[in-house]
Amino acid sequence: MTRHRTASRAPEALRETLAELRRLAALPLEHGRTLPSGAYTSPEMYGWEVERIFRREWLCVARADEIPRPGSYLRLDVLGAPLVITRDEEGELHALSRVCRHRFMDLLPPETAPEQGSLKRLTCPYHTWTYRLNGRYAGQLAGAPLMQRVEFDRAGCRLPAYRVEVWNGFVMLNLDPGAAPAAAGLRGLEPRLSGHGIADWVTVHTQTWEGVPANWKVAVENGSENYHHMGTHAATLDPVLPGRDTEVDNCDGRWFTMFTPLSDPGRGGAGTAGREGSGREPRPGMLIAGIFPQFVLAVLPDSAVGIRWLPTGPSTHDTRITAMVPPGVPDAPGFAEQLAGMRDQIARIQEEDLVAVRGVQRGLTSRPEPSDGRFSHLERPLWQFQRYLAERLL
Repeated sequence: MTRHRTASRAPEALRETLAELRRLAALPLEHGRTLPSGAYTSPEMYGWEVERIFRREWLCVARADEIPRPGSYLRLDVLGAPLVITRDEEGELHALSRVCRHRFMDLLPPETAPEQGSLKRLTCPYHTWTYRLNGRYAGQLAGAPLMQRVEFDRAGCRLPAYRVEVWNGFVMLNLDPGAAPAAAGLRGLEPRLSGHGIADWVTVHTQTWEGVPANWKVAVENGSENYHHMGTHAATLDPVLPGRDTEVDNCDGRWFTMFTPLSDPGRGGAGTAGREGSGREPRPGMLIAGIFPQFVLAVLPDSAVGIRWLPTGPSTHDTRITAMVPPGVPDAPGFAEQLAGMRDQIARIQEEDLVAVRGVQRGLTSRPEPSDGRFSHLERPLWQFQRYLAERLL
C-alpha cells in the first residue's frame, strides 16, 4: 500500500471493515459495540494501519535511562525495521537504521550483539564498515576498508536517521519526518502526570514477550480497561485494585486516564500516586494513562509500569514491560527483595493477560461471528480507541 491510497480504492473486504469502523465510532458510548472480527484478522487492515498509524504516529519505544551515557545504545525492531537508539557526547539521543549501507548486514545482530551496551562507533561485523555516532555526524560513514580502488560518495554515505524525542522520561520515535512534535498532542495529559515526577523515575526491570499470537489491538484494548480485573486477575489485581471501583475520566483524542483506588490503602506504600477525595486528601491507588496507539502507563504510590505493544504482523505482536521506581528507592535497604517480588508479579499478571488475548484472538476466527459485544462504562477507553482509529484510518 502507498501513503496516497484512499479507502475508496481499498479491497472490498477492507472497505466494509472501514465502513463499519466509521459507523461504530459515531455511536455514543451508551450504544458502543466491539469492532468486527475483520478489524483484528485482516492482513489488508493491518497493512492499512501500518501505513496510516505506525509509520506516522509517535511510538513509545524505551525509557531514556535505558540509554544512560554517551556511547550507550539500545537495539530494537519496529515494524520489521532494525533500529538502534544511541546517545552522543552531548547527551542527545539518535535513532538510526542498523542496516549497513554496503551489503544490508545488521550492524548489531541479535546472535552476537547484546540488546544494550556501549560503543564508540557502529562497526559492521561483516566487512567492518564503520559509522559515526556523534552529533550531526551520527550515522555518517567513518571508514570502509579496502575501498580505495572504487569510486563512491563517502561523505554522502550514512545510515538513515529517524526522529526521536523524550517525553516524561520515555523515548518517543517517529518514522515520519514531517510529523508534529510528540508533546503537541499530549499537552492535556501533562497535568495528570506532573505531580508524580515520572520523568525522573529509575528503570529497574524490563522484560519482553515476543511473537504473542494476537492482533496488536486485542492487547491494547485489554490493557486499556480494568473491567477484566474481576475475571482475568481475580486472584491477583482485583483483591487489591477492584476493577469495579475504577473511575474513567471523560477524555477524547489520543490519550486517556483512569484511576482505581486501593481496596486497602495501607498496602499502597508511601508514595504520592493518587487522586483527591472529598476531603481533598490524595487517595492511594493506581493511575492509568494511555497513549494511542500502543502505550499504557500504570502508576502506583511506590512504583510504575509502562507497557508497550508493537505489531509484528496481522495476528502477532511483541509486548515490552518496564518497571520504574522513584529516585533513591533502588538504594534503600531491602530493595533487592522488593524488586524480585515486582518481577514475579509482573510476570504473573502478564501470563494472565496472555491467556485473555490469546483466547480473544481464537474467538475472532469463530463462525458465526458474535454480534452483540456491548461496552461497559468501564470500557470507555475502548470506545475512545475506536474514535482514534477512525480519525487515523478514514
